Amino acid sequence: MRTLHLTTSNFDSIFNQLNDQLDGNCTRNLKEYVFEFSNECGYGTIRGAKVKGRISFIEFNLTFNDDVKLIIESPVEKSVNFMYCAEGTLQHSFGDMSKSQKLEAFQTGIISNIRSHKNVLFIEKDNRLNSSLITVDCTANEKGKNVLTNQLKETFISNKNEDFIYVGSYNLKIAEKIQQLNAISQEGVVRTLLIEGLVHIILALELQQHKRDLQKKSQDTGSLTKREMKAIRELSEFINNYPETSLTVSELCAKAGLSSAKLQEGFKRMHNHTVNDYIREVRVKKSEELIKTTDLNISQIVYTVGFSSRSYFSKIFKQKYNCSPNEYKARNKMAISA
Repeated sequence: MRTLHLTTSNFDSIFNQLNDQLDGNCTRNLKEYVFEFSNECGYGTIRGAKVKGRISFIEFNLTFNDDVKLIIESPVEKSVNFMYCAEGTLQHSFGDMSKSQKLEAFQTGIISNIRSHKNVLFIEKDNRLNSSLITVDCTANEKGKNVLTNQLKETFISNKNEDFIYVGSYNLKIAEKIQQLNAISQEGVVRTLLIEGLVHIILALELQQHKRDLQKKSQDTGSLTKREMKAIRELSEFINNYPETSLTVSELCAKAGLSSAKLQEGFKRMHNHTVNDYIREVRVKKSEELIKTTDLNISQIVYTVGFSSRSYFSKIFKQKYNCSPNEYKARNKMAISA
């Protein structure tokens, strides 16, 4: 087993520590760090950023060739950690002698260190892991009261005498937001703002999940199994990557190995859309991107994103953006020339 150590007291030093222990390549773009490695240890990407509101975000997307114990040193009674597993599994404990808790795909873990300085994550070899860690610093804010940090401190720190971990019920919506986070293609300040916005949304969803679970009204996965949830996520990725592909609901069911009822239930839970509505939404968003970033004319874009009728495309585009595709293209050209 390989052991890695991280000290989180200084966020900017975390990626230097990773580079020292995993021997990869670390880059920084404004507030975002990206660490990539591919060697005898395994391969993958770890990225993170500090965002407003005393919040930091780290995403692990990796596979190790050996079992790994990742020891994260955290100050006691100062922060709350929100961990979500989008793919794979991991186990958490507060030290070698404490009981471990398993975090499976689509589950959130909320962690606060009350007595122990250690968060120990056990990651099995050959386990493809996509997991996010959001840490909120709940120490006193010199500039005034911070409603979020005060509430988190009161809920997860102040009234606790022992180390605290909560493992929530399954949540597909958080997985969708992490997909959106990974799909950000913009650069510079725009990218930073988009990352900050999505991190806050993910945090809000995790807090909402905890509240619902306590009220025993949590939005669980209904009749969906873990395999079926994974199939929904993979099919969503396929639709996003190949929006032009024309498949009926029956063909999508066959591709995912799901019944029509299961398919629709999964898409409603993950995207708040039926399958056909989701495909249409993805295609319209892709068309808007092509109008802004390419020289294709509207007829070419209609074909490229998988629509068969230009008039129908123009209708739903106007419903979403409050102008026709041609008007949108003209406005975009004016904005660029200005």
